[in-house]
Amino acid sequence: MASPSRLARVPRPRPTPASSPVVAALLASASPLPARRFLQLHAHLLRTGLLALSPIAPAFLSLAAASLPSRRALAVLDHHLASSASLPSTFQCNSILRALSDPADALRFLRRMRALGRRGNAFTLAILLAPRCGPAHARQLHANAVAEGHLRDALLATSLMGCYANGGDGDGARKLFEEMPVRDAVAWNVLIASCARNRRTKDALKLFEEMRGRETEAEPDDVTCILLLQACTNLGALDFGERVWAYAQERGYGGELKVRNSLIPMYSRCGCVEKAYRVFCEIPQKRGDAISAFEEMIRSDVAPDEQTFTGVLSACSHSGLVDEGFRFFDMMRCEYRLKPNVCHYGCIVDLMGRAGLLDEAYELVTKEMRVTPDATIWRTLLGACRIHGHVDLGERVMGHLIELKAQQAGDYVLLLNTYAAVGDWNKVAEVRKLMQEKGIQTTPGCTTVEYNGEVHEFIADDDAHPRKVEIYDKLNEINRHLRIAGYVPNVSSELHDLDSEGKESALTFHSEKLAIAFALLVAPQHRPIRLAKNLRVCVDCHNFTKLFSGIYKRLVIVRDRTRFHHFEGGKCSCNDYW
Repeated sequence: MASPSRLARVPRPRPTPASSPVVAALLASASPLPARRFLQLHAHLLRTGLLALSPIAPAFLSLAAASLPSRRALAVLDHHLASSASLPSTFQCNSILRALSDPADALRFLRRMRALGRRGNAFTLAILLAPRCGPAHARQLHANAVAEGHLRDALLATSLMGCYANGGDGDGARKLFEEMPVRDAVAWNVLIASCARNRRTKDALKLFEEMRGRETEAEPDDVTCILLLQACTNLGALDFGERVWAYAQERGYGGELKVRNSLIPMYSRCGCVEKAYRVFCEIPQKRGDAISAFEEMIRSDVAPDEQTFTGVLSACSHSGLVDEGFRFFDMMRCEYRLKPNVCHYGCIVDLMGRAGLLDEAYELVTKEMRVTPDATIWRTLLGACRIHGHVDLGERVMGHLIELKAQQAGDYVLLLNTYAAVGDWNKVAEVRKLMQEKGIQTTPGCTTVEYNGEVHEFIADDDAHPRKVEIYDKLNEINRHLRIAGYVPNVSSELHDLDSEGKESALTFHSEKLAIAFALLVAPQHRPIRLAKNLRVCVDCHNFTKLFSGIYKRLVIVRDRTRFHHFEGGKCSCNDYW
């Protein structure tokens, strides 16, 4: 047996990663640890000296960034860097940056590494472009990318563009796009999405022509087509949308499900329901539609669920099928034992409003509903009060919206219209004064019409259009013909404090009427007139367009903020309920 003195001279083996099962687990782990377990691990590594080993440190630092709150992780990283002779590689720094949850702390860590001589690369900057970072953060990283020559990196450049766009800086996104030495299809698509997100939809459509009309490094792809069809949906630009669809078919994207799914709402929101249905029927795999599909489900012994009833009740609501809606609602509760949610009740409130059952609808919402009513339900009921002139109930409903702190400028306008419909101009003045005191501003009405692939935009009393003289002459002609046929302006639609003559004059040049006059100048007789309005159509313009469609024998399709109106033969598809 060896003597104690002999044993004392034997050197103690140095710790290695393989000699510790804890270290092996650390090296193999890809998931963050609970903060408490991580701190225990940290203490173990410090006590055993394993943290000083080069294979251990990078994995530990990445795990610290992923397991601890960002600020505490940064403190651990700073302490380690201050006491260590070696620095993490660029790849390891990128892993740490990706794990840090706070973009500001990630930027601090990058500055620390750069101060120590580790510059990073284009991917380093791309990691720092978190989706929630603002334009100021993007500008700072943009400057770094330019100074370090990283703008040739497509991932970094497009990430920067997306950061500008998400922060509402569309001009910054466009400027960066122009600086890029190479612009692939992804960069073009990010720019198109940026325009659409920042309400520059017409600019998004122009980019399609720009891509095709000049020598570019990339051609529109399937994503481009999807983005452009969505832009056409928002603008109601049918002709342009069909050009995009023709291009998609020509380039082999017509069979893509996502392209077709974008085409259907484009056709629907432009009033071409038959075309939308035809595209829908041509899709190999689809889920069914509205009442006919619901009845087919019942015949096939397929039990409907809550989502199915949401679809069928919504179809009844938009089609004005009051009796059918009540029947399906009773079927849902009694036959299938399903509990209605707030969407189901919203459809029923709309149906009751159509039937004039406003007090009953209010009682349903306040006493019988098993779920808490949301702002949409109160807004639906407020709209019904406007149509039926139920002032007292409208005031109560507005009170509920104020309680929810959900009132919008449009809600006050509905209340104004309710008072105006019964001629209570004192109340109109009171609400207007309240809106001024609260700083509530209404959105100006705007109507668009497409002609030859270009979207023409009109506001009330517009004098900016290059053909304004012709437009106003044509509108005066239309007004003369309609007055002969019995048209009388509905002065309750004009909410300013004017006399009757002043109100009639103000109503004469609403944006819808100017857009109709322009369309009559340029559109062939056989083509429908298609308009898109950013607000709810006022009563006077609705009456005007109904009579116009009968006198001039034109189909007029208007998409306003809430629904479609098909005017034909002096009637509207909404049956005067909108």
